[in-house]
Amino acid sequence: MVKKPIKKKIKRQAKIQVKEPADQRKELDKKAIAKFKKILLKEREQIVGEVRQIVESSKEMGQDGIQDIGDEAANIYNKQVLLSLNENERTRLQEVDESLDRIENGTYGICEECGEPIGIKRLEVRPVAKYCVPCKTKLEKGK
Repeated sequence: MVKKPIKKKIKRQAKIQVKEPADQRKELDKKAIAKFKKILLKEREQIVGEVRQIVESSKEMGQDGIQDIGDEAANIYNKQVLLSLNENERTRLQEVDESLDRIENGTYGICEECGEPIGIKRLEVRPVAKYCVPCKTKLEKGK
C-alpha cells in the first residue's frame, strides 16, 4: 500500500507593521539631531566657563600676603584639587567635541562598536554616548 503525501496547509500571516512612538524610534531624524546639537553646544559652553573659573581660582590662591608652611601646604593641595577638576573637565569637553564632530560627519547616534543606531533614550540620558547599551555593557564586562 502506497502512502500519499499529506499536504499541509500553510497559513500565510499578513505582515503587521507596528509603528513605534516617536520617542521609541531608534534612528534620529534631523529635528532630533538638531536638539542634541543644541544640548551639546550648551554643555560645551558650560564646561568652558567652569574651566575658566577654575583657572582664575587657582591663580588667586596664595596671593594674600605672607603665609606660614601650613597655609602654603593647604594652598598647594587646593591647587592640585582644582587642576584635577580641570583634567576631568577637559575629558568632558573632549567627549562633547567628539560628539559634535560625529554630528557634522553624519555618524552621531550610531554605535561605534556594532554600527547599529543608539536609542534616543540613551542619548537623552548621555548625549555623548558612543555605544548602544548592549555594546557598552559588553565592553564594560570585558574590562
